[in-house]
Amino acid sequence: MTTSAANDYRSDKITVLKGLEAVRKRPAMYIGDVGKRGLHHLVYEVVDNSIDESLAGFCDKIVVTIHPDESVSITDNGRGMPVDMHPTEKKPGVEIIMTILHAGGKFDKGSYKVSGGLHGVGVSVVNALSEKCRVQIHRNGNIYEQTYEKGIPTKALEIIGKSRKNGTTVTFYPDKSIFTKVQFDKEVLEERMRELAFLNRDVSITLIDERSGEESTFHYKGGIQEFVTYLNEARSPLHPKPVFITGEREDVLVEFAFQYNDSYNENFFAYVNCIHTIEGGTHLTGARTALTRSLNTYAIKNNLFKGIKKSNFSLSGEDTREGITAVISVRVAEPQFEGQTKTKLGNSEVKGIVDSIISDGLSEYFEQNPSVARKVIEKSVLAAKARDAARAARELTRRKNALDSSNLPGKLSDCSIKDPALCELFLVEGDSAGGSAKQGRDRRFQAILPLRGKILNVEKARLDKILSNNEIRTMITAIGAGIGKEEFDIERIRYHKIIIMTDADVDGAHIRTLLMTFFYRQMFDLVKDGYVYIAQPPLYRIKNGKSMQYAYDDDELMKLLKRFDAKTKSRLNISRYKGLGEMNPDQLWTTTMDPETRTLRQVSIEDAAAADRMFSVLMGESVESRRRFIEANAKYVKNLDI
Repeated sequence: MTTSAANDYRSDKITVLKGLEAVRKRPAMYIGDVGKRGLHHLVYEVVDNSIDESLAGFCDKIVVTIHPDESVSITDNGRGMPVDMHPTEKKPGVEIIMTILHAGGKFDKGSYKVSGGLHGVGVSVVNALSEKCRVQIHRNGNIYEQTYEKGIPTKALEIIGKSRKNGTTVTFYPDKSIFTKVQFDKEVLEERMRELAFLNRDVSITLIDERSGEESTFHYKGGIQEFVTYLNEARSPLHPKPVFITGEREDVLVEFAFQYNDSYNENFFAYVNCIHTIEGGTHLTGARTALTRSLNTYAIKNNLFKGIKKSNFSLSGEDTREGITAVISVRVAEPQFEGQTKTKLGNSEVKGIVDSIISDGLSEYFEQNPSVARKVIEKSVLAAKARDAARAARELTRRKNALDSSNLPGKLSDCSIKDPALCELFLVEGDSAGGSAKQGRDRRFQAILPLRGKILNVEKARLDKILSNNEIRTMITAIGAGIGKEEFDIERIRYHKIIIMTDADVDGAHIRTLLMTFFYRQMFDLVKDGYVYIAQPPLYRIKNGKSMQYAYDDDELMKLLKRFDAKTKSRLNISRYKGLGEMNPDQLWTTTMDPETRTLRQVSIEDAAAADRMFSVLMGESVESRRRFIEANAKYVKNLDI
């Protein structure tokens, strides 16, 4: 460092961001991103405040309204935000909550025993990222109102009327200069509102979409038992009703519900104070431990392992969780989160509490319902035998070098760079598109693996059968991380971007769904850690003389066409792509593969429960569930290929 540079670093070089300026400067730090996910996160933050009022026992109705101008209102019948003056800040409580980070009742145990909003930044961040925001409070027989622009109050809190009710309404207008696109997706909001209603049995949540006139109300008196039934809708259960266990110790409230089905997948959803802990934590460990121990204890006590030749046989955790759909929900006063996404519970005491409550509950349940216990144990024993068969199949395959990453498949066109962080693997539908991709790619960092036909539907298969499928074995070898809970190691992955690139027709969508199902069920960490992407090839090519432009959907095509006058439009050559094979290598590179110009969609598991249910509906055995899905969504279909 030069002397002049060192001397130039003085106090006047330090930028101080006051109030909510920091949020507007770096919004992604607070809401994840400024795309679709971050936009919808604004709604969740405000709704979480209403849920906290419910957890405290003061709210049982929440209404979320999407207005035609893409503003959103959230109304609850809780106590209403405080309107009295803060003793030290000399401002009304509502203004402090709306304009100061880390300010709120969640830091005071007397206000909220448990809370989903962890850091007190929620609604103030929403205010900061909104062009306009309005808060109306019904409290003390009055209606109070305060308005803001970009987080700054535009007027003092004032009384605008009288009221006999209590509650709060927050209306916000997301800032179009911050978000890439301000358009709320009703289905995305529906999934989160439904999930919150399942987790809070005493709350009714209504979602009103004024743009379409549609309205949905979610209220589930059965709580997480109904949640399990909903998740299992497309599966065949082994026992008619979900098992439900609850208890409270040391101020930790535990709710656990599960139901086994005839599938081969484990579907365990864990929540802390209504936050989906996608990385698990001590509560999930406690629930799994209790389940495995309880089943083994009951089986040994009732001599249910008598036909097994292996001495000292016992079921592994993986065996006991095959075909289970379970929800564990705990309420903890001071949750400690860790992990990459801060959604892994770290409170060590919670593991023992959950284990103890569930073990006691299962012991009693199995004694009272021996037929259910026997069915579950029989399925778990079959899972253990299949696991041994899968291990043998893996060893046999390994001996043939099919899963050995040092012997890569012949049809893989690998890249020259070996650093996984810089490398991408394109899974391409068909040899024709694969040929174009191989010619058009950047050979330094882009690998191409053509897939022939449709891979096995893993929703309906155990691991031993999955490993017998050639295309799947080829993928496993190319990716390099192995497969199965015993062998999969994310550290061995050979590419940090695994990109599914299929045609835009019905067959392409089916292949994409099969691949997504495979990754979700068998290589879950690839999805969880953000390694899986979907390529977005264009749907239309617009040729104007020698120049070419591309549109990726119908809306984009309409916007492009508006730029041309009537005379020019008549000369345009518009063609709709049906397959990647129709593009020459240069076009495929420019539109779909070039990092500078392409569009990739990262596959996330933020809404894992919805994803799990959708895979089961689309890829499972239940024809009736699939029929209902098609009937409900037929009106949204465009460009149907028949």
